[in-house]
Amino acid sequence: MSIEKNDINQLIHDTRGPLNRISMQAELVKIVLENDMPKEKAIEAVNKIIAACQDCSNSLQDVTEFLQQQQ
Repeated sequence: MSIEKNDINQLIHDTRGPLNRISMQAELVKIVLENDMPKEKAIEAVNKIIAACQDCSNSLQDVTEFLQQQQ
């Protein structure tokens, strides 16, 4: 079996999504903290960061499993 370039590109794309959500939510936390906004907004953003980290971990596990199947 050979690794298809399109498959690798899709796996990379799927991993970038959670990373982008992490970045956006971290920026939101920063804005909330800098502007003395309600801490609930920061907590909500942090919860989204945690969920996105878990999504990213799952995507990386998919990449690992895919690569193992190709061997």
